[in-house]
Amino acid sequence: MSKILIVDDHPLIVQSLVGIINDSKIGEVAAIATNAKQCLDLISTKYFDLVLLDINLPDGNGLDICKSITERYPQIKVLAITSFNEFTIIRKMMDNGASGYILKNSMPDEVVEGIETVLKGETFLCHEVDLLMKKKSDQQIFLTPRETELLKLICDGYTNPEIADKLFLGVETINSYRKNLLFKLDARNTAVLVKIAVEQKFI
Repeated sequence: MSKILIVDDHPLIVQSLVGIINDSKIGEVAAIATNAKQCLDLISTKYFDLVLLDINLPDGNGLDICKSITERYPQIKVLAITSFNEFTIIRKMMDNGASGYILKNSMPDEVVEGIETVLKGETFLCHEVDLLMKKKSDQQIFLTPRETELLKLICDGYTNPEIADKLFLGVETINSYRKNLLFKLDARNTAVLVKIAVEQKFI
């Protein structure tokens, strides 16, 4: 059973998430952290498949914590659960490696769906966030130099292990970059990603 770490300093939210996870049997709440330090300490000593991460924590910013987790432990999935429904924050969270974004007012079924989807290695946005991101889809897309480099290699037909060797990075890190590219360019698979990259002159 997947091991889940909940990171939130609001007891009622934590209690609700524990209940949803236990009732649905989609995983096991292996630990609870109420601040950033506890979160990072737990991750450094125990194994987790998924971190349910609030953005506003007493001693840190969930955006930075997400980046730290996904860079140091790329095998761990991060699913943001927060009350922030702003495009720039959502975009930054996803750019920092989160696999999904759920608002705290989401229904239990949507929370379960989000956890299941992220644990399968896919990206999930709750309905309200998905609508917001689609409205903003006409905004200019910016790729980092690393993302551009990776996109060129993908378009040249290199596999993830081959790209990892070329860039001296782990395969899990490349998987994370590829996932973020699919999300950024709104591509459902690699073939569509390559098509968009060529058509919009990202390479």
